[in-house]
Amino acid sequence: MAPPKLDIAFWNYDRTRLLADGTVKIDGVDATFHSARIVPEIFEAMVRRRAYDVSELGMTYFLRTFGEDGRSPFVAIPVFPVRSFRHGAIYINKASGIETPRDLAGKRIGELGLYGHDAGVMPKGILSDEFGVRPEQSRWIIGGIDFPMDPIDFVPRTVPDGMKVEWTGREVDLGDMLEAGEIAALVSADVPRAILEKSPKVGRLFENYEEVERDYYRRTGIFPIMHAVVVKRELAEKSPEVVVDLPGLLRRQGPDGRAVRERNDLQQYEHDAAVADPADQ
Repeated sequence: MAPPKLDIAFWNYDRTRLLADGTVKIDGVDATFHSARIVPEIFEAMVRRRAYDVSELGMTYFLRTFGEDGRSPFVAIPVFPVRSFRHGAIYINKASGIETPRDLAGKRIGELGLYGHDAGVMPKGILSDEFGVRPEQSRWIIGGIDFPMDPIDFVPRTVPDGMKVEWTGREVDLGDMLEAGEIAALVSADVPRAILEKSPKVGRLFENYEEVERDYYRRTGIFPIMHAVVVKRELAEKSPEVVVDLPGLLRRQGPDGRAVRERNDLQQYEHDAAVADPADQ
């Protein structure tokens, strides 16, 4: 009997590459691996078209797929391709008067892609829990940065009551707005060009973010989850062994059977085992 065929989609991470190139096999499965230019394109293909049997999906995107009946068309499994600390994802205009987290209150802040996107939830929570700065104290503008990305319209754009949120078109670059002082700060999973090019007009809220993130992990033990892996519900119900077997099989990848350390390629930034050991993922 031929093994079942599975279409599986991840972005081209170091920690999924060994699956895609066949170094690590998923026993008993004829797997075809897919990727895309940017991660949201994988999310959109899965949500809109159910294009894959198994796919990486941002946690906040997954939560937005639940209907009024309390069910999602997907079943999440405990595998997390992306986990990342996000203190370093808060950028500021240096002329905006922001010197401490509390200075964000009352400011106009950009956010990449979607209000409450995966890398936006943790910064908001940290600012609220540790510094007393709540999201409703600021005004938010949602859009893209300096690479082509269509507006995120394939999941509900839910916004909590009492929030001031506006949405931009595809032509707007929040990174340029930050550098020009049109917004005071920006929360983004991806690093804006002005930061990469070391513009003197912009910086990070936490310039020593590696030190701050290490301290956060030591105090809390939290290594934040950004993306999970989901299985189409009809497949999970028809072949529940897929849901049972996949977590262990996916975690096998990497030299000596351990997951490769979490790395954000765009930031060229890597957390080493002193911060958190992704083998515990």
